[in-house]
Amino acid sequence: MSGSERRALIVRGGWEGHVPVEATDLFLPSLKEAGFAVTISEDLDVYRDAELLAATDLIVQCWSMGTLTTEQCAGLVSAVHAGTGFAGWHGGVVGTFNESLDYLRMVGGLFLHHPPDFLDYRVTIVPEHADHPIVAGLGDFDVTTEQYWMLTDSHSTVLARTSIEAGNGGHGGDPVDMPVVWTRRWGAGKIFFSAIGHRIADLTPPTVRTLTERGLLWAAR
Repeated sequence: MSGSERRALIVRGGWEGHVPVEATDLFLPSLKEAGFAVTISEDLDVYRDAELLAATDLIVQCWSMGTLTTEQCAGLVSAVHAGTGFAGWHGGVVGTFNESLDYLRMVGGLFLHHPPDFLDYRVTIVPEHADHPIVAGLGDFDVTTEQYWMLTDSHSTVLARTSIEAGNGGHGGDPVDMPVVWTRRWGAGKIFFSAIGHRIADLTPPTVRTLTERGLLWAAR
């Protein structure tokens, strides 16, 4: 490995319904083409390895319904605060580690609900961020998948959003705007998240795959 080569760490596991191995394998070629040396871990104790994380430019996480120890959470959050990028999608980021409050503040969202069936819905690029390198030139697009309702905060830059109709969200009144793609900063680290990615078929359409690949590269140090 050359001294100029950047390092990516893929951390995958948890609930198999989100196909963590197959999903992360989709993005191995683009990471390697971008010049990353890639390490894969299927053990959350990798977040306790301060030396490895300090030398890592990008963490790609796909680990749903998991639990972090206090030490694992502190190691991850500290590494991102120091400049290691963090990126991922769907429940592998916002449907996991629910008891680790520092982790949730870092990633900026917590999954709460989705209708029982896959829905056809529109994803709209936020006009004021249409020139952001992750979504530039992509335009609005349609998906057929789970529509995530999440708790989020205002620290994120929302690049794409959707509208949840009253019947689909189980609420009354007007539709609710919900972020689909966001970026944020945590200290010196950059974070990318996309809500799309329940199954392989969600990640392979050209627009989704392009914005996800761009998001991973954007988040890297």
